[in-house]
Amino acid sequence: MQEIVVAGGGFAGIWSAAGAVRAAREAGAADGVRVTLVSGGDDLVIRPRLYEQEPENKRVSLDRVLGPIGVHRKTATVTSIDTEAHTIGGVARDGAELTLSYDKLILATGSKAIPPSFPGSEDLFDVDTLSAAAALEHHLAGLSRRPPVEGLYTAVVVGAGFTGLEIATVLGERLHAVAERGGQAEAPRVVLVDRADVLGPELGPGPRGHLERAVSELEIEQRLGRTVASMTPRALTLSDGEVIPASTVIWTAGMAASSLTVQIPGQRDRLSRLIVDQYLQVEGVPDVYAAGDTAAAPTGDGHETMQSCQHALPMGKFAGHNVVAALLGTTPLPFTPDPYTTCLDLGAAGAVYTEGWERTVVSSGAQAKELKQNINTLWIYPPLDASDQLLAQAGRFTNG
Repeated sequence: MQEIVVAGGGFAGIWSAAGAVRAAREAGAADGVRVTLVSGGDDLVIRPRLYEQEPENKRVSLDRVLGPIGVHRKTATVTSIDTEAHTIGGVARDGAELTLSYDKLILATGSKAIPPSFPGSEDLFDVDTLSAAAALEHHLAGLSRRPPVEGLYTAVVVGAGFTGLEIATVLGERLHAVAERGGQAEAPRVVLVDRADVLGPELGPGPRGHLERAVSELEIEQRLGRTVASMTPRALTLSDGEVIPASTVIWTAGMAASSLTVQIPGQRDRLSRLIVDQYLQVEGVPDVYAAGDTAAAPTGDGHETMQSCQHALPMGKFAGHNVVAALLGTTPLPFTPDPYTTCLDLGAAGAVYTEGWERTVVSSGAQAKELKQNINTLWIYPPLDASDQLLAQAGRFTNG
């Protein structure tokens, strides 16, 4: 029995596992290939939706996705990778240690927010994980039960990039609803802070006018060209000395690949992603592939993949196919993603949809909002309890 181990239960992980099963069955070798997925939780967390309300509903059971196609699942946190011994180590929920051997490994353990170290940063919130988003939800719901203080209904979002803009543009409505329940007189405020002097610096100039209009329409205050010096549970001090009374501070500035990438002797980029070739194999490391946020893959048009759901899904499908091709001697497929697009939620101001790496705006407002809702609620979800449908989707290597 040849063993394929997939580390990680996010989008790249589940589609790697499904892609491997599909390829093995297509080659008539299903009985000789076992696919095992190792993940610290029982669910696929729909991470792109954690800026929304009710984060506890933004997940689906891994067993309902992968169980019907026979993927073996181990609930454990991967802690070590030995590429020479071809093993990974982990710790199960009960503390038991786990060791698995592999013939081929796909690392798909995702990315995480880079926490800051300024004084008081332990009181920050984020929407990086399900538990973190749930903690923010619980905090916001409890504001109306607190004694009235200045800044009770003020939220500061640090980072005016993709995640920061999405959470900032929905916070106003959430704060207003909480304040109304509490009968408080203080007007809610949302303040957006970024060290850059423009909104969405990494998004480029294409959608910037739409971002600026949305932020203005939603009355979100901006503190650009500044950073955070320190904070307390009741106030934030910026690098220019301004003090903003605030009971809620949300950190969205900066991401890095899973720390497990450093255990693989391959080259990494500035985000700690492993450099992979066109087949998603880690360059210079036999039998190890990477997909999703742990991998920097060429897109075929002079760019590299982004840490995004848009790239994680097809990367998983290609990686799953290619590890089976390497095992069985069948034809591998070079990674060829769809043309790059973005769709950014802007809360009550709608959304903005762009195409191409220059991010040319194609639609905005209500039309783009409908597209974003379809992406969030329909298109990124894998089929549940449906082996044929899942395997058929695993064989479609585009997001279309």
